[in-house]
Amino acid sequence: MFRVNLVFNINKQIMITAITELDKSRFKTKVYAGGHLIYADEPTELGGTDEGMNPGALLLASLGSCTAITIRMYADRKEIPLEAIKIDLAICKEEEMSKETTISRQIELTGTITAEQRERLLVIADKCPIHKLLSNPIRILTT
Repeated sequence: MFRVNLVFNINKQIMITAITELDKSRFKTKVYAGGHLIYADEPTELGGTDEGMNPGALLLASLGSCTAITIRMYADRKEIPLEAIKIDLAICKEEEMSKETTISRQIELTGTITAEQRERLLVIADKCPIHKLLSNPIRILTT
């Protein structure tokens, strides 16, 4: 078992502690955070059991869910009649990451919203904490 601590500043410091245990099945990993449990794994073609999302998918899921939550909170606060949010995400190929990592994010908003509201919601999407975190240079300190 090993512990992963993620610290980031939004307006105040937030400490997230995740305890990760490797399962006996080579790559399947239990991740505990905030009283919740998820599994990470690799697909069978990479030697995993495909019993959870791979780490790259988890990263994209974090960005996608944070984006959707941020848009929903803003729409609710401004009483924008937003019915649904669909977000498609993709990350560049691993061999391209040494130059620059590119994540494409396509956001589809459903509801009786004006063009101005749609434009504002897309601006708000960039305000999500995970987007801010991933948009800045990241330094990982390993001890």
